[in-house]
Amino acid sequence: MKKCLLFLLLFVNTFAFAQVQLTDKAEIRIVTCGPYQGELYSAFGHSAIRVYDPSQAIDLIYNYGVFNFNQPNFYLNFAKGHLKYRLAVSRYQPFVDSYIDENRFVHEQILNLTPAQNQKVFDFLQWNAQEENMHYYYDYFYDNCATRVRDVMKKALGDSVRFDDSHITTNYTIRDLCDIYLQEQPWGDLGIDLCLGLPMDKNATPWMYMFLPDYVEQGFDHAYIKGQRGEKPLVKETVNTFEALPEKAETNWNTPFLYFTALLVLGLLITYQGYNAKRGLYWFDAVIFSIIGLIGWFLFVLWLATDHRAAAQNMNLLWAIPLHFPVALILLKKKKPNWLKPYFTLTALLAFITLIAWPWWPQDLNNSLIPFVLLIMVRAVYIRWSLKRFYE
Repeated sequence: MKKCLLFLLLFVNTFAFAQVQLTDKAEIRIVTCGPYQGELYSAFGHSAIRVYDPSQAIDLIYNYGVFNFNQPNFYLNFAKGHLKYRLAVSRYQPFVDSYIDENRFVHEQILNLTPAQNQKVFDFLQWNAQEENMHYYYDYFYDNCATRVRDVMKKALGDSVRFDDSHITTNYTIRDLCDIYLQEQPWGDLGIDLCLGLPMDKNATPWMYMFLPDYVEQGFDHAYIKGQRGEKPLVKETVNTFEALPEKAETNWNTPFLYFTALLVLGLLITYQGYNAKRGLYWFDAVIFSIIGLIGWFLFVLWLATDHRAAAQNMNLLWAIPLHFPVALILLKKKKPNWLKPYFTLTALLAFITLIAWPWWPQDLNNSLIPFVLLIMVRAVYIRWSLKRFYE
């Protein structure tokens, strides 16, 4: 079995680099695969290019969404925004079967190209699949496996291809677009909203919409190719290879809003207990504010020390103040410095301002964080009050 698999891989790779002349029966197809909520990365769907020439038994998928866990310094490069993806070539049937097995729709747009134009696209893909050309630095929103599919047509066919963006009538931001696809993954949505800063809250252009496979499909449906008799639609026909079967919607109680609300209730109970016992009970704050501080340091580093453009100018730092770690640990000392009082006064004020201005911030903050930021304000006020009342 391993020998057969090895032979297949060697055959595909060798074929990809060979100079092959397509016949008049050949087709270039844009393959769009539907979202899958089993994983965060699959929630947005996938795009690829199929080269199909039945006269020569050619049926290949060109897939820009492949990376290697074993590449040098993988995790460091991932954190820094230097992760290399590559173009991979594989047989069509195993590729499409893997998506059908996950009940994900598969649509194929047959492009309305001449044999010469088909050959240009195919030659570009073969060149791009060579070892020295296959790698690229992946960017989630500006240069990914979907945008690369679109860009192949522009690079191979030049100004002959025109994308008409007049069908886009919404004014979504990139964050809005992500939210639409992550409605069934509230924790993933929270993680993205935490890590992404102001750049994701500017209105996206129709060209930017095409970081999502669904909009790549729409883009090709509204694109044109120049011919001898003027422009004609770029897509000749769309084949619905597989339509996803309806799945029963289930109520998801595992949401960050419920957990943060429960944490707020716990914080209020601890605050009430501390007030009655005339104690600070700062062990709770040492844990909570240390975690907040570590989150703040992570967001700060993501903004200033990496190439993740989407992470810049993150307004979550209004409440996730990096200095909370290690300041919170000082609360555990018997003798507490006087500067802790103004520090937590400022913390409470920033949390209050964040909550009051929540609907008007230029960055769309995740609503599930509201009870958590309210907890920060409550505990900061209590720390300031109890330090003066019980420890002076």
